[in-house]
Amino acid sequence: MAAMTSAFDLRSAAGWFRLIALAEAVSWVGLLGGMYFKYLGTPRTEIGVKVFGMTHGLIFIAFVVAGLLVGIAGKWSAGTWLLALLASIVPLCSVIFLIWADRTGKLAPAAAVSAVVQPGRRVPETT
Repeated sequence: MAAMTSAFDLRSAAGWFRLIALAEAVSWVGLLGGMYFKYLGTPRTEIGVKVFGMTHGLIFIAFVVAGLLVGIAGKWSAGTWLLALLASIVPLCSVIFLIWADRTGKLAPAAAVSAVVQPGRRVPETT
């Protein structure tokens, strides 16, 4: 449980990026469901698109901004930037990008970013 808690540590940019990437995927699912009911469902209704369209748009912008901050901290290459942007456009790929970025070490270590967020506090060393 401690590993999951530290992965979503909101004191770090990487933790925020993880949370926003998952929210972006959930909002994609809601928007796709809303589009189904708008164009194919019975009864046809636009409420899902109205609700999830705005939600997804805001979360999309947050994903791009968070990716920008984490990318600067992690000194991403142009290819990693391109993958992050593509992942924000293709449905549910933000989670795939997140898993890949975690496994390849592209996300900045939480301790390094926490040190900036909380000046004056000692950062515990990790091994």
